[in-house]
Amino acid sequence: MKSLKKYIFEGIVIFSSVLLSLYLGNLNIQRSNFEKKNQYISDLIEVLKEDIGQIESLLEILYKSETYINDLQNDIDLNHKILNDKEVIDKLIDIEVGFSFFPKEGVFNQMISTGTFELIKSKKLKTNLLEIYNHQKARNYATSLEIDNFNLNFRSIPYQRFKIRFDYNLLEGKFYGNRTITSYIFNKPYYLSNQFYGLLSQAKLYSNMYKRQLSDILNSYKEVLILSEIEIKN
Repeated sequence: MKSLKKYIFEGIVIFSSVLLSLYLGNLNIQRSNFEKKNQYISDLIEVLKEDIGQIESLLEILYKSETYINDLQNDIDLNHKILNDKEVIDKLIDIEVGFSFFPKEGVFNQMISTGTFELIKSKKLKTNLLEIYNHQKARNYATSLEIDNFNLNFRSIPYQRFKIRFDYNLLEGKFYGNRTITSYIFNKPYYLSNQFYGLLSQAKLYSNMYKRQLSDILNSYKEVLILSEIEIKN
């Protein structure tokens, strides 16, 4: 009887030890997963802030370009009575509708490949992340491609028609450097032509299209940023 009680007691101790080990091991795994998830979310927050800054800079360029297009078309409507030749050239070469937004998706891809994405508690955050890095990314690339193709034509025609020459400083400017005009020949007949006016209208149309799309993406990024900051606190 004593031996039986001893075996039962030892069995209970061993079983309890195994359960305790499993419990502690599970706690360690949960803690490790929590720390890993929070590290990825922290990295994601920094990337989101950088992308938001990039989008805001692109929107600023588009708003400025639309202002320049309006200035040129207003001048053309009054037969070149508002701006002088140099002002027209300065505004013309500063019109940019072909800058594209390229999201930094490395952190998100790592979260997917490591399974960390599934550790996120907020269903809304997961849904929004999938939206911006899948649907909105694909839509952005498709629109960017169309605008880039137009921009190639838009950038070449004015330089050919006005024989503009410039120096280029790669170290200045927000994205691709800064240009300084060194010479030009103003082509007034072309400037006042329907062809050039239509080119400006098309540029403005693409600018408005991309501005709307970037605004939608910006709102999504800001919402994901807020949700990410909440997620890391929980």
